[in-house]
Amino acid sequence: MQIVLGVLSGATGLYMLLVLIRVALSWFSGAQLGRPGQFLTSATDPYLNWFRRFSFLRLGAFDLSPIAALGVLSVVNQIFTSLGRYGTVSIGVILALAASIVWSAVSFIMTLALIVLALRLIAYLTNRNTFSSFWRIVDRLSQPILNKIARIIFRGQPARYGTALLTSTGGLLVLRILTGILANWGIGLLARLPF
Repeated sequence: MQIVLGVLSGATGLYMLLVLIRVALSWFSGAQLGRPGQFLTSATDPYLNWFRRFSFLRLGAFDLSPIAALGVLSVVNQIFTSLGRYGTVSIGVILALAASIVWSAVSFIMTLALIVLALRLIAYLTNRNTFSSFWRIVDRLSQPILNKIARIIFRGQPARYGTALLTSTGGLLVLRILTGILANWGIGLLARLPF
């Protein structure tokens, strides 16, 4: 049974990667990938379209349906991984699974925010021309994140853009690492509960 659950965990992990690639490629309009692109589209779009039908996942210009789709896959993957790893279901395993699901969602959002800020930082440090549509999307995504983090770090005091960007990116990276260590430690403790 553990082997079957391990295979299912691997399959959902692979599908999650395909969905993530499809979502990332959708940011680049006009990208032609030939047969691999057609395969990717036919394999992932029916799943993604199921989430796109929920209007509450659209907030203005932002479509959160891919995040919800990846979140569901992450939950399913965590269920298969946990059951495959522990082989039994106890209250501790259920609590560990619930904590793992919450951490997966938080981790995904933090990592996505970190990637967006890192892209913006790289563009800033290399003086890239940020007037293309890709960089406008990065700017639109990074600005609210940057403003919130900089407001916390600098306690509402004004800061130069470069300083705020570098500090916010570094601060979010440290926070992501520390919360990852803490979450994995807590999930491990919960999983070992004897009841």
